[in-house]
Amino acid sequence: MNQSRFRQWVSRRLAFVRQHKVLCISIASVLVLAIGGLSAWLIIANTRKPVATKAPAVIKKQLPPTPPPKYYSPLTGVEVPDQAATQKQVRAIMIENSPDARPQSGLKDAGVVFEAIAEGGITRFLCLYQESHPALIGPVRSVRPYYVDWLAAFDATVSHVGGSKNALDEVRNGTFKDIDEFFNGAYYWRATDRYAPHNVYTSSDKLDELNQKKGYTSSTFTGFARKHTEPPAATPTASTIDIDISYALFNVHYDYDKASNSYIRSEGGAKHTDREAGQLQPKVVIVMKVPTQLAFEDGYREQMQTIGSGDAYIFQDGSEMTGKWTKSAQRSQVVFTDANGTVIPLNAGQTWISVIAPEKEVTWR
Repeated sequence: MNQSRFRQWVSRRLAFVRQHKVLCISIASVLVLAIGGLSAWLIIANTRKPVATKAPAVIKKQLPPTPPPKYYSPLTGVEVPDQAATQKQVRAIMIENSPDARPQSGLKDAGVVFEAIAEGGITRFLCLYQESHPALIGPVRSVRPYYVDWLAAFDATVSHVGGSKNALDEVRNGTFKDIDEFFNGAYYWRATDRYAPHNVYTSSDKLDELNQKKGYTSSTFTGFARKHTEPPAATPTASTIDIDISYALFNVHYDYDKASNSYIRSEGGAKHTDREAGQLQPKVVIVMKVPTQLAFEDGYREQMQTIGSGDAYIFQDGSEMTGKWTKSAQRSQVVFTDANGTVIPLNAGQTWISVIAPEKEVTWR
């Protein structure tokens, strides 16, 4: 290319640039910005440190600890420390209730008490013990056939001082755990502060020793239905109870004590107390009406029709419930039901059962 043509080519290019000056500057600026942004991104990308991520914590659900098992006395429904206590040998002890025997010892610790006439209108107590361990018990007296029928359901040892002919024939027939004082005198004694026959006493330690010696170490039985809550009635309907058993010295009165949800017992017009432990105050009071008559054994004695059914009045929580008692066989437990035939669960604690003839009355208000 000669010089003339070269000058013409340069002139044309410069003219083009002058005509498109703004466009060229814009393109150049865009290129510069794009190159600068790319460079900055590469620098940042190369210098950024990766952020460590922490795995989510695993939270283990803490299960509540398993509560220890609870055990309840089949005799009283009271909580006891272990299963062995629920199988402890039940002791049935005949305790006298003539005026010369009062105040008695060991009554307050009895889990269940059956009260009935023994002879001549004089009542006597069949006292049953399992988890309790009174140091002194008495005065101990003789047994009658109907007491044998009631204690049979508890698989109990039978502690007494002799008895009527039919009763002794029963407890000595080889099917009962008989520990009559007549044959086990070393485990009973006569107190010097009372005169015979109102002075025979024993103790839990003595009877436990005797029972161990004879191999009577446990009881298997069905007790009364029990409940483990006892809300007192908002408005008590049975604040006082009067039981006509025989005559004034043996008739019974109760006053309901809402604070302790129990019944303060009086007998013969005076508060009934345990000589060592104080006021008698059962948690449940029951009255059973049982057919009664005089019949000849070794003389004319009270006889009660314990197998069968009859009217029952159950007092607990300040209220009264009229129902029925039923006992189907000698070794069967007495069952208390309401008007619909439903079993009535009883409060845990001492249950005192007074047995009266059908013509006798129980009143409350």
